[in-house]
Amino acid sequence: MDIDTIVVGLDGSTGSARALGWAIGLAELVSAEVVAVHGIGLLSRGDDGLPVPSRTMRAEIERRCSEEWSEPLRSSEIASRVEIRDGHPVSVMLAVIEALGADLAVVGSRGVGGFPELLLGSTSHQLTQHCPVPVVIIPPRDGPVGRSELGGRRP
Repeated sequence: MDIDTIVVGLDGSTGSARALGWAIGLAELVSAEVVAVHGIGLLSRGDDGLPVPSRTMRAEIERRCSEEWSEPLRSSEIASRVEIRDGHPVSVMLAVIEALGADLAVVGSRGVGGFPELLLGSTSHQLTQHCPVPVVIIPPRDGPVGRSELGGRRP
């Protein structure tokens, strides 16, 4: 199986940062493009951690995703881009995967989550149930993740 396009979910969490690092490491090994995706749902977390309507924070969410959360992409030498769309994270990731004909999805095992996650299930779980391509779920762990965790060889 050739891996040309890897879609990775970004939400500003440590889990999504680890997933992005893993995706970059794999992309370096197989010369793939990484497309980082963020779905802006109805609610986001404010600075105090409480849920607030996303529309009140849209510009800040877009800035964080484009500048902070996706910074490792700019530091790498791989082909990459960032997609920010309205909608539930799972629906947005599935739409991007389908539109691009992506070969692989990568997410952290835990994102920012919270109350909606308790009601709907985790993004990683939902993605595995509906995704037409393989899904890699990166578990939590201390320290950065990347090429060294791939063993420095082709998968």
